[in-house]
Amino acid sequence: MKENILLDKSFAFAVRIVNLYKHLCDTKKEFVLSKQLLRSGTSIGANINESQDAQSTNDFISKLSISLKEARETKYWIELLQETDYLTEKEANNILEDIIEIIKLLVSIIKTTKVNNAK
Repeated sequence: MKENILLDKSFAFAVRIVNLYKHLCDTKKEFVLSKQLLRSGTSIGANINESQDAQSTNDFISKLSISLKEARETKYWIELLQETDYLTEKEANNILEDIIEIIKLLVSIIKTTKVNNAK
């Protein structure tokens, strides 16, 4: 089976998000923002995974575009959690590096697929 870096990274990121959610609930007693983070952060990988069985190139692009939107939303929640002192700068920066990398991968794959589909 061929290695898929985006699938692997998005799954590992979802695991980190679940663990961060548990930490925020258990330690910080934060339940509202963390729930939003959990939803968007785990949705990224779910949509990427779903894109693997897309019915068409347009469906593939659509699924990855949803993942990209969820990734940007997740970045927002992480930044908000940092600014409201639920996450330290170090904690936030660590996970922000991961989501920024996923965003860059998604943008690149979407752009490349659109260009190749137009040919």
